[in-house]
Amino acid sequence: MTGPGPGWSYGGPPPTRPWGAQPQVPRSWVPAPPLPPPPPPPTGGRPVTPPGAPPFDEPQPYAWLMRSRDWAWWRPLLGLLLFAVLYAVAAVVVVFVVVLTGVVPVADLLQLTDPGVLLVTNASLIVAIPIVWAAWAVAHGMGRGWSGSVRGRIRWQLLRPLTWRALVTIGVGVVVTIGLSLTDGPVSITGPDGSYVWLLVVVLLTTPLQSAAEEFVFRGYLSQTVAAWFRTERTGAVVAAVLTAALFSAAHAPPDVLTFADRFVFGLAASWVTRLTGGLEAAIVLHAVNNVVVFVLAGALGGDTGTALPLSFGISLLITLLDVVAMGAYVWLVARARRTLRPELASPAVDLRRPPTARQQTWQPTWVPAPPLLPQAPASTVPEPDPRWSREGGA
Repeated sequence: MTGPGPGWSYGGPPPTRPWGAQPQVPRSWVPAPPLPPPPPPPTGGRPVTPPGAPPFDEPQPYAWLMRSRDWAWWRPLLGLLLFAVLYAVAAVVVVFVVVLTGVVPVADLLQLTDPGVLLVTNASLIVAIPIVWAAWAVAHGMGRGWSGSVRGRIRWQLLRPLTWRALVTIGVGVVVTIGLSLTDGPVSITGPDGSYVWLLVVVLLTTPLQSAAEEFVFRGYLSQTVAAWFRTERTGAVVAAVLTAALFSAAHAPPDVLTFADRFVFGLAASWVTRLTGGLEAAIVLHAVNNVVVFVLAGALGGDTGTALPLSFGISLLITLLDVVAMGAYVWLVARARRTLRPELASPAVDLRRPPTARQQTWQPTWVPAPPLLPQAPASTVPEPDPRWSREGGA
């Protein structure tokens, strides 16, 4: 085979079209076929709550916070069973630790003005708070904050303005009623003893938490459980208030009918202010101020001025009436305070209940066809191939 002759120059590879081959590059862009429509969303299931979104399709009041997007009638029953089991275990552990360590003599467990006894008693009640939170998480799949208010948390900014309202009503009422109890028969007032400072420490540090624990249970989980089973929220809230007030009074082992009535009204007042404010803050303040003032005064007076003095019927009736007036005054102040405090009364909500057809119709493909390529040069402008590079070969 001989090489190219004199005067030869390279003209590039020959085009393929003159020999019947397909063009190497298409002359125009062919759009891709349209994407298939997305499959329809499953029917019959509940939409999944996005992270950080409230678990409600509609704003809910505090009594109906259990009626979330995943509400089912059996969830409160599961929560109550879980609470009963965990609290029984916790109570046994507390008693076991007390008996094993001998910190508090078992015979003195009813002497609540003793700092050790009060500390153990408060601790056995405070453990109910994390147990309530566990019931919300396990049985309802919701955050612990929904046990506190419609905002999904305790609204700390409400505590200070509510506290002074409780002091001028409930606090003054406690002082007056204890003073009346001292006039009923011979009472020995010995004054504070050497453990009074420790009693103050225990009262100020643990009694507010003990009061909050009782509210989380009675005005919180129990009331919300009862109310959630009713078709109308108002009916459920009323029935829950009456039932939990009766259970609250019975749990304190009242020695007579008047004491039962006094604590029953206390429970009703706590439920009322909870409904007025959309959370437990007002009820916790009511309970904490009452208990703190009682124990501080009882420890300061000493002697026979305990929290369960046997009183005559007349003094007991007068004390009960004064308590009712004081609690009514607190409820009235809380109702008026809503104008300035502006507490939220309903939860935030995100409606995820759009029908499947609407969701499917709003879907649109996002692809855009690519622009067509530039047209190729006409065939007449393509130079003829060099015969020396033809398929038959050159000379």
